[in-house]
Amino acid sequence: MKKIIYYICIVTVLIFFALLMNSGSYFKKPMADNFDTLNKDLKSENWDKAENTFKELSYSWQETIPRIQFSVEKDEINAINVNISRMEAYIHSRDKNEALAELSEAVEHWNNINK
Repeated sequence: MKKIIYYICIVTVLIFFALLMNSGSYFKKPMADNFDTLNKDLKSENWDKAENTFKELSYSWQETIPRIQFSVEKDEINAINVNISRMEAYIHSRDKNEALAELSEAVEHWNNINK
């Protein structure tokens, strides 16, 4: 009986870690709306609203990182961090084309997380 309980515990732990390592797609969902809103703000050149939306996006990203860090590659997280940093500079300098390019690249990295 003791041996059966031991194997059940081991299998349970392995299942837990397998679920954790494949949970990136589930935990990343709350942030996707911020990309669409920022895209609309940038295209309409509403810079004040774009700055506020960017702050929300950045805050959401900082909250999302701990939830997905075990299930996605570190390079993808770093790539999105770089895109967000560049996007911030382009939004502050009011460079629409460059900000949209960085946003597009960040969305592409975001869509490829956990693939």
